[in-house]
Amino acid sequence: MNLLVSTDWLAAEMGKSDLRIIDATLFLPAPAGSPGRNARAEFEAAHIPGAVFFDIEEVSDASNPLPFMLPPAEKFASRCQALGLGDGSRIVVYDNSPLKSAARLWWMLNLFGAHEVAILDGGFAKWQAEGRPVESGKPIVRHRHFTVWADKALVRDMAQMTDNLRGKAEQVVDARSAARFAGAEPEARPGVRPGHMPGAKNIPYTAFYNEDGTFKSPDAIKALFEDAGIDLAKPLVATCGSGITAAVLAFGAALVGKANVPIYDGSWSEWGANPHNPVVTGA
Repeated sequence: MNLLVSTDWLAAEMGKSDLRIIDATLFLPAPAGSPGRNARAEFEAAHIPGAVFFDIEEVSDASNPLPFMLPPAEKFASRCQALGLGDGSRIVVYDNSPLKSAARLWWMLNLFGAHEVAILDGGFAKWQAEGRPVESGKPIVRHRHFTVWADKALVRDMAQMTDNLRGKAEQVVDARSAARFAGAEPEARPGVRPGHMPGAKNIPYTAFYNEDGTFKSPDAIKALFEDAGIDLAKPLVATCGSGITAAVLAFGAALVGKANVPIYDGSWSEWGANPHNPVVTGA
């Protein structure tokens, strides 16, 4: 199974006993006074047949005040088992979110030991636009065994990022918008300073997608990294606002042959909130 699968491929594979489909849609909290969107409610209203809903916000570290932080391995494995995701499954992840949150779950699944995980190119929007079947309601699944495992080589913490400022062993690429990276607009999270880490490069995650929500070609993705001053032959770590869209950069790198790009899980929500951390503004 390729890292990126088409709607045609998924339609042909649906129903096979080892295939699991996950809706990983995630929305950020709506501004005050706005009704916002509810990912679980939207899933129950319409989803790809056979899919289960993975709540990225709920399957996180509840003891950490930062958003969406990685959960303990045991919690992740337990939730996967309850969703019928087990050892030996081929897993296809999709979303219907502007955050392209399927990439975050792709990264989490790899970190926690799943071996065959793909993203549906174009997500649920493309599936629906093509008039393919959908179903509603809550799926009924059979529990399966998911081995507890965590590969911490795929994640970075603040101490490691601080060390990297001195040693510069890894290039840092930030997935936030150009305006947020430059500090030209305020951060939504209270107490978080605008700007970016010294030495970081910027590739907004939205640059990886075509207008129809499919991924750009491998050549175009390579050009994005090159134009940002990133050498894909050298070590790389991805960051963003809260660890979600950084996964798009990690996935994009994997598509062009650079596997296992780690993510700074705390990302700017953690770095920008610490008054002792250096912050740079400007492009």
